[in-house]
Amino acid sequence: MSNQWIDPESCSCLAVLVETVIAPLLIQHQAAVCLELDVPTTLPVPADPQRTAELLRTLVQQSLAQMSDGGDLMILACETATGIEMELADSGSDVDDRPCSLPMSAAAIGAELRWQNVPQGGAAVTIFFGRHGQSGRIAA
Repeated sequence: MSNQWIDPESCSCLAVLVETVIAPLLIQHQAAVCLELDVPTTLPVPADPQRTAELLRTLVQQSLAQMSDGGDLMILACETATGIEMELADSGSDVDDRPCSLPMSAAAIGAELRWQNVPQGGAAVTIFFGRHGQSGRIAA
């Protein structure tokens, strides 16, 4: 990870945005968390960079709150026929034992979130970013 933070507005690459958002959170966390990051550098930021960063920050903070004694955090992303999918999986508690609310930032960019338990223990949230024009828009 880089040692300098980048303004989310200047990020055009999703991998750089993810690293920029989560690095300070991992450094500040009270316990060691093993990060596995698999976000291709060819993927663009799929929505407004500030709101995408806010969504990622909120979801990573929720994951870290479930891992007060440390654990594993995995972030994957890929492009599909309908847009970009990103999954955040952690070794914290199951879905039934954690808050799974829709952050306002997700609604603001038309992202869809789905939570599920992972076989190894813990939970994952998958973010579905539709292609430009396919996601819902909020009227001003």
